Amino acid sequence: MQQLKGWQAWVAVAAIFFVSLNLRPAVTSIGPILNTITTELAITNTQVSLLTAIPVFCMGLFAPLAVPVQKKLGYRFAINLLLALIGLATVARFSFNSYTALLLTSFAAGFAIAIISPMINAFIKEKFPHKMEPIIGVYALAMGAGAMISAGLTSVFFEVFRSWQVALGLWGILIVPAIILWAIAARGGTAGAEERIAVQAARNPWKTKSAWLILLFFGLQTSLFFSLTTWLAPIAQEQGFSLVMAGSVLTTMSFVQIIGNLLIPMLINKWPNRIIWLYLLLVIGIIGAAILLINADWAIWAGSVILGISLSGLFPIGLMLPLDEARNQTEAGSWSSMVLSGGFMMSAIVPLLIGVVYDVTATHEMTKWIIVILYLLIFISVFLLQQHRKQFKGE
Repeated sequence: MQQLKGWQAWVAVAAIFFVSLNLRPAVTSIGPILNTITTELAITNTQVSLLTAIPVFCMGLFAPLAVPVQKKLGYRFAINLLLALIGLATVARFSFNSYTALLLTSFAAGFAIAIISPMINAFIKEKFPHKMEPIIGVYALAMGAGAMISAGLTSVFFEVFRSWQVALGLWGILIVPAIILWAIAARGGTAGAEERIAVQAARNPWKTKSAWLILLFFGLQTSLFFSLTTWLAPIAQEQGFSLVMAGSVLTTMSFVQIIGNLLIPMLINKWPNRIIWLYLLLVIGIIGAAILLINADWAIWAGSVILGISLSGLFPIGLMLPLDEARNQTEAGSWSSMVLSGGFMMSAIVPLLIGVVYDVTATHEMTKWIIVILYLLIFISVFLLQQHRKQFKGE
């Protein structure tokens, strides 16, 4: 592996940022206007939950395709092709006014995101082997930024244009700089990468216990993220917030998250014990989830800030864990594919389950308790991973 230096490194970092910026808006832009879509299309909360559940499920189902697609097409062409698919699916929402069309565009976006994510992870492992944590921070920062601006501005776009189709379709604009920068950054390195992939031996992550434990952790923390990005705004609306103010609550959480996405990986680079960081972030998150149980306006705002701090570190560490275990670029791709595949398939279930529970109970009180339960389950998964590592090291 050869570390990129100079202008090539800066262009690569910029490309990673803009590609990653496009990996969330197609999904997270729906949350702020979820109630509006439900009303205008006359669908149930369970049905509208599928609009976020399907792309997340696709992120898991199709993630294993990342390694063969990269071998066949190379980083440059494959990622630009998939970015174009996300852009087309998003822009298509301008002209569609049906639930079925929304499902199809969600599926297409989820398919493309599924394959891009592990490829970006492998690219970071290959090009930045000695600066992995801060580059992962940029990757997570960009995804958090994409979630934040889509969460914050989608409701504003709706208020301006009075059209949820326009509010969703505008996010296709972000694809343009991503395609341009990635075409420059990934130029010239494909053949060498393919050659290395061909000769490197790799452990099968599906037969490795540590990979399964990392998958469990990643699946639970992404379930938490997508549950909050889908349902935090509706929770605020149930407590009397307007559409724009409810979107602002979600934006606040996302803003705090993106700051932490950049800062926490830098701190982890200095103090690298992942397990200690995870326990600290989980304690913070449990406090935030408990505050959310209080039915008061200040609790919604305070909870969103504290939950943003917690989420800001859980996701980048989830991306780091399979790369920590990987012995080479081949394993970086296969382990990331497995963790993202199983993890995202898990995380598609919980937001959908919340929609079902809400249809039955007609209140988001149970939604808040599901958030608390998710944090407790993540705590257990981290404990199991810690015990496995001690056992593996003979401690």
